[in-house]
Amino acid sequence: MPRTGPRVPYQEAARELLRTSVLDAMRELLTERDWSKITLGDVATRGGVSRQTLYNEFGSRSGLAQSYALRLADDLVDHVHSAIDGNVGDVRAAFREGLGGFFLEAAADPLVQSLLAGEVKLDLLRLITLDAGPLLEHATERLAVAFQHSWVGASAAESAVLAHALVRIALSYIPTPPAPGRNAPADLSDLLSPYVEAILAARELS
Repeated sequence: MPRTGPRVPYQEAARELLRTSVLDAMRELLTERDWSKITLGDVATRGGVSRQTLYNEFGSRSGLAQSYALRLADDLVDHVHSAIDGNVGDVRAAFREGLGGFFLEAAADPLVQSLLAGEVKLDLLRLITLDAGPLLEHATERLAVAFQHSWVGASAAESAVLAHALVRIALSYIPTPPAPGRNAPADLSDLLSPYVEAILAARELS
């Protein structure tokens, strides 16, 4: 049966496969030992590629970590987007479900666990603080599309504001998890939902 949809160029498909294989290999290694004890050579060997290929694609150890962190940012977008689709008309439930799923998954991620364990790892910490620009931009752009092209129906400007706030706040919870007894998804839902509810109310009046 013929495949439908646009054909992905071979080079693009091959590069995506390479990046996925390498990042999966990095995740496997992180379940075995701390990030501080993992070298690019270790990742290359586990991923079945040469060190030169790894350097060509990621540039450095920091570049590799940033690519892994971008995948975490994509997880945030995917969780929230899926929750929006699954909770039509109920923004509070969508935020609680989407953020709850992301926080649970992030807490179990081996890179996040490595960040929070042992001595401070400034290179990882910078990825989601001082050097978080690429993550914020990438996730904000993707999530804004979800708010704009869903039942939320926010304008481009409104979507950008909402997405940027959600992504920035959600990522800030990674290095500083909420205190015991705090329900972060519910708290953030209470904070962000009125903005969406105002958008929906204004649309009904127009």
